[in-house]
Amino acid sequence: MRSESVNLLNEVRADVWLWAARFFKTRSVAKQAIEGGKVDVNGGSCKPAKTLHAGDRLKISRGEERFEIEVVALAERRGPASDAQQLYRETEASRMAREAAVAQRRLIGANAPSSRPNKRARRLIRALGDIDAF
Repeated sequence: MRSESVNLLNEVRADVWLWAARFFKTRSVAKQAIEGGKVDVNGGSCKPAKTLHAGDRLKISRGEERFEIEVVALAERRGPASDAQQLYRETEASRMAREAAVAQRRLIGANAPSSRPNKRARRLIRALGDIDAF
């Protein structure tokens, strides 16, 4: 068994790197995201077995989050989050757009009801519904 450090790798599969960089929880979820068109490499589509090199640019869509990153280092093994953050560099535009989207979701969520109606509120709702029956 050979031990490979992060800097000695020349190329890594895209799904393995996305898993090692902690963008997805499992390699199979990373593979599904790539097959679903959620990951672009250097402006083009990608397949799970595509090899990544240092300097490649990725666009990753994960739920409502959008990342634009540059691959700085390669890894085949998943390690601590602090090590995973050293594998890529996010663009300033991407970071600003994500922060703006989070702020907007917070504002939208502020208008939403905080919890389910309690027993008293449910009875009032039912009583108002009965008024329409007449």
